[in-house]
Amino acid sequence: MVSIQELTRYLDSVLQTERFKDYCPNGLQVEGRDRVEHIVTGVTASQALLKAAHARNADAVLVHHGYFWKNEDPRITGIKRARLAMLLQNDINLLAYHLPLDAHPDFGNNAQLGRLLGIQVDGTLQAGEQVACVSYGHLEATSPAAFKERIDSALQRDCIHVDAGPDKITTVGWCTGAGQGFIEQAVDANLDAYISGEISEPTAHIAREAKIHYFAAGHHATERYGVQALARHLEQKFDIGHEFVDIDNPA
Repeated sequence: MVSIQELTRYLDSVLQTERFKDYCPNGLQVEGRDRVEHIVTGVTASQALLKAAHARNADAVLVHHGYFWKNEDPRITGIKRARLAMLLQNDINLLAYHLPLDAHPDFGNNAQLGRLLGIQVDGTLQAGEQVACVSYGHLEATSPAAFKERIDSALQRDCIHVDAGPDKITTVGWCTGAGQGFIEQAVDANLDAYISGEISEPTAHIAREAKIHYFAAGHHATERYGVQALARHLEQKFDIGHEFVDIDNPA
């Protein structure tokens, strides 16, 4: 058991939230009961996840995508009202970590995806003043088709492949979720392939013209693993229970 205050302080410290200029507040977003014995984790704090947490008697919900995003309508109406009511009426805490959970070298979405795909991490690619959110690394030379099969098998979905690079892939860059805009960093680093969650209209053209393989593996699918790794660590640190609930999302 741990107090929500101690748990929040620990997470903020481990994930170094102060280093990030994010699109949402990181940390405790909705305060519930003081003591935490059981956590439910998920990718997004949807109503379905909150209902699952309540059914499992969770004291806290820990997610990657929480609430209060920059430029969103601040009024507490409709879907937002229903979600907040579920948390407040049942005294459930909501903790959310966005970019800090993407970038963490051990528990981060990027780190976990790299391990899942068997990529040896070599470093990160910096973009301006923001903390680097793009990882890069290497693997034993493999054909593009075989690498796509590896991604599909690991994530249990059919990823999009823009087949525009060399015959063998040995160097890869990746950024989970909506990281498609960083493909040009991978191009500048002369990598063979780049992976993100989402794809945008310009992404395929950039990949073809730059002669780099591009894989869109799903926003939700690529970001299921960081929150689970973090919660497993919390289980050991604070002797608390944890359940991951995967609310499927085709995006």
